[in-house]
Amino acid sequence: MTVMRLSDLLDGIPLAFTRAGWSEPDVTAVTADSREVTPGTIFVAVRGGTVDGHRFVEQALERGASAVVVEAGSLSAALKPVAPLLVVPDTREALAWLAAALHGYPARKLVMIGVTGTDGKTTTATLIHSILTAAGLRAGLISTVGAVIGDDTLDTGLHVTTPDAPALQGYLARMVAAGFTHCVLETTSHGWAQRRTDACEFDVGVITNITHEHLDYHGSYEAYRAAKARLLTGLPLAARKPGIEKCSVLNADDESYVYLTGVAETRRLSYSQHLVTGADFTAVRPDFTADGMAFDVRTPAGEIADVRTPLVGRFMIANILAALAATVGALGVTPAAARSGIAALQGVPGRLERIDLGQAFTAIVDFAHTPNALRRVLETCRELLADDHPAPETAVRDQRSPVRRRLIAVFGSAGLRDVEKRRMMAEVSAELADISVLTAEDPRTESLTDILEMMAFGARLRGAVEGAGEGHSFFRVPDRGEALRLAVRLARPGDIVIACGKGHEQSMCFGTVEYPWDDRVGLRAALAELLGLPGPAMPLLPTRQ
Repeated sequence: MTVMRLSDLLDGIPLAFTRAGWSEPDVTAVTADSREVTPGTIFVAVRGGTVDGHRFVEQALERGASAVVVEAGSLSAALKPVAPLLVVPDTREALAWLAAALHGYPARKLVMIGVTGTDGKTTTATLIHSILTAAGLRAGLISTVGAVIGDDTLDTGLHVTTPDAPALQGYLARMVAAGFTHCVLETTSHGWAQRRTDACEFDVGVITNITHEHLDYHGSYEAYRAAKARLLTGLPLAARKPGIEKCSVLNADDESYVYLTGVAETRRLSYSQHLVTGADFTAVRPDFTADGMAFDVRTPAGEIADVRTPLVGRFMIANILAALAATVGALGVTPAAARSGIAALQGVPGRLERIDLGQAFTAIVDFAHTPNALRRVLETCRELLADDHPAPETAVRDQRSPVRRRLIAVFGSAGLRDVEKRRMMAEVSAELADISVLTAEDPRTESLTDILEMMAFGARLRGAVEGAGEGHSFFRVPDRGEALRLAVRLARPGDIVIACGKGHEQSMCFGTVEYPWDDRVGLRAALAELLGLPGPAMPLLPTRQ
C-alpha cells in the first residue's frame, strides 16, 4: 500500500487549488465514493448525472477521510471540516490527477497508446496489443472487455465504458510494477467528458471514426466529436518520453477526418481503404476467403505484403490499418512483427463471435449497438451469404430455384440513451436483414414497450411488415431469450442468425437492477433446445412471462 504525506501528493499536480487546514495527514487512497472512505482516504466530491458527491462530504469526514476535495461554492458555510479541504475548479479533473500522483504517475513510465471512436475501438486496441506482443514488447491492454496484464485478465465493469480514474491508475501502476513498457487503452467519450483519462499522458492517439452515438449524453454531434478529440488535443500537453514522438492516427474515410486534422497538433498518420485519399496506410488487393482475409498495405516506407487475418468483414480492414499505423507507423514496429500479431488474433469476445453446436445455419454474437456498427456487421453477413452456395438441403428440392439464404437479426436499443438511434437501427436492419427481431437491450427505467414501438416505427418506415407470414419481416419480442429462440426456430439451413448489441457484456439492466445476461449463453441455450442437446439454461430476465 502506498502512503504519502498530503503535501507530497499535491506537489507537482498540474491543478489550481486553494487549501484550508494545514495538517499533514498520510494518504493511502483516493475515491469519489464516500462508502469506500477509510482513514487515510482523500474523498473527492464529484457531481454525477443524478447524484452530487458534495452531499456526502460529512459522511466521508465521519468515516475518517484524511482530506476532502470540493468545487468552489459547493459546500454549506456552516460545515466545519475536521480535515484539510481542497477547493478546485473541477473535481473530476482533480480525481484523475490525485489518483495518478498517489501511484507515482505510472503513465509517465509507459508508452501510452489511446484508442477511441464510435465503432471498432475494442478490436483496434486488441490488434495493437497483439502486434506489440508479437514484437516482443511487454504490453498491457485495458479495453471495455477487460484489463489484460500479462497472464491476468481483470473485469473492468458490467457495461462498456472507461474505468474510473482511481481504478485506471491502479491498472497502470500494476503494469509498471510488472515491468511493462507499453499500454494500449481503449477510451470512451464518457471517459473523456468525465475526465477519467486526464492523467494518462498519451503518446499515440487513434480515432477509428465518429458517427451517431451518445447524443443523449453529449447533446450534439459536435459536442460528442469534441469529447473524442480530447485524445488528440492532449497529446502535445502530455509528458514526453525518450525516443517517442507524439502521433495521432486518423481514419481518412470518416466524416470526422477534416475536423480532426484541424485539432491534431502533433505528427499525423492517416489510413484508408481507398488509394484516392492519399492516406499513409492503404489496403490494396483485398482477398476474402472462408478462412478470413488477406491484403497488402501501401505505406510511406513501402509495401507490407500479405497481411493475413482470420477476422472477417470489410470494416475489419480499417481496424487493421489503424493498428498498423499506430505500431509500424508511429512506434517503429517491424512489418514482420505486425503481420505476425495480426495473424495471431483469432477474435475478440463478442465481436462476430460464432456459436456452433452443429446446427445447419450460422449463429453469431456481435456487439454492434450503433446504427453504423449495425450496418457494417449486417453488410458483412450479407457478403458471407453471397459468398456461399445455396444450402444442399434446400437446393436439391428444386434445381431451378434454390432457396435463398437469409439473414435474421436480433437486437434492441438501450433505455436512457440516444432516442433517435432506435429508429435508425431498425431502419438499417429492415434494409439489410431479411427478418428483424426487436427485443430488450438494457431498457433501464424506460418503458420497454415504448422503446420497441419507436423501433417498430423505424422498421415500418423502410417498408417492413410486422408479424409472421409471407412478406412479413419483423417481430417484437420483449424477452431477449424468447427473441433468440424465435430467431433460431425461423432459421433454415444456410441462414445466418446474428444477435447484436450486447456482445461480451454480462448483464442487462431493467429498472435499476442488473440481471445476469450473456448473449453467447442465451444463443447456446436456444440452439441446444432447438437441437435437443444438453446445454446451458436460458438466463432469466424479468420480461419472461
